[in-house]
Amino acid sequence: MESSGELVPFPLLMTCNYRACTIPYRFPSNNPTKPTPTELSWIHVFMNSIPTFRKRAESDDTVPDALSRAEKFAHRYTEILEDLKKDPKSHGGPPDGILLCRLREQVLRELGFRDIFKKVKDEENAKAISLFEDVVRLNDAIEDEAKRMENLVKGIFAGNLFDLGSAQLAELFSRDGISFLASCQNLVPRPWVIDDLDTFITKWSRESWKKAVIFVDNSGADIILGILPFTRELLRHGTQVILAANDLPSINDVTYPELVEIISKLKDEQGKLVGVDTSNLLVANSGNDLPVIDLTGISQELAYLASDADLVILEGMGRGIETNLYAQFRCDSLKIGMVKHPEVVEFLGGRLYDCVFKYNEVLE
Repeated sequence: MESSGELVPFPLLMTCNYRACTIPYRFPSNNPTKPTPTELSWIHVFMNSIPTFRKRAESDDTVPDALSRAEKFAHRYTEILEDLKKDPKSHGGPPDGILLCRLREQVLRELGFRDIFKKVKDEENAKAISLFEDVVRLNDAIEDEAKRMENLVKGIFAGNLFDLGSAQLAELFSRDGISFLASCQNLVPRPWVIDDLDTFITKWSRESWKKAVIFVDNSGADIILGILPFTRELLRHGTQVILAANDLPSINDVTYPELVEIISKLKDEQGKLVGVDTSNLLVANSGNDLPVIDLTGISQELAYLASDADLVILEGMGRGIETNLYAQFRCDSLKIGMVKHPEVVEFLGGRLYDCVFKYNEVLE
């Protein structure tokens, strides 16, 4: 069940001092035998997610004895987190976001669970596909280019709310669902906690990027109503776009095979996305199997395709904020995501459901 093929560093990443962990969980001066307050708070975040994961696992009808296996998952993962509270060096620690995610996925896969969010992903993809054309036409109707780009970016944030890795959002979603258009209207007002949108729009109006790589996040509204309308706008400007999606399932993140299928359903008979040619659109397998990403290990296919890109976009809280907010690249980069954990709010000093739009331009 592990990702196939040897993983390699992302070729545009400045690897000097790179670590796939934005929030410092511990410092060299910390006692190696005792968990830090930050480690404990994040162990608590993952502990709070267990009931959601257990519930999804129990309803996975592709797994025999799902009920008892889901109980084993909850018990085993709780034990691991309790161990880390006592000894941060246990289970390959000290813990950070990548390790805590990886341990959770390992327990699920060892018990035979491959994709416990598959049903809800399929349902949300179908809903979002039915709305895609309307969302695109609403964007196209905005004549002012700067305002249209701002609207497209707000659509990414609204779509990014469909995140079942957040315990609060998972509960809200299962109870009420999340409306995409209402989410667009109800975003926290600008300026956001990190807000480089005006700088990005200025660069956008001056020139087009030749090739953009977008590390995508969730299924449903996120990819279909947020990222794909934005991608379509890049294509209209002559940019070649590579969408990099997960190799294996993790939470409700879209996988490479799922994204290929989604795009094929959205294209018309001429292979266009609501009138826009898609010959410059590629979908790549990132080689990743987590809701966060360490850019020192991506697929060789993506490394080859991305080597001459001049814009890198990391979307979503896990990839764009929690693991790569300060990652540096040899080209322009954009980190975009919504802040959905109070622990990240505290670190950034913003508001819950605040938005991060961090743009770095590389001056030649």
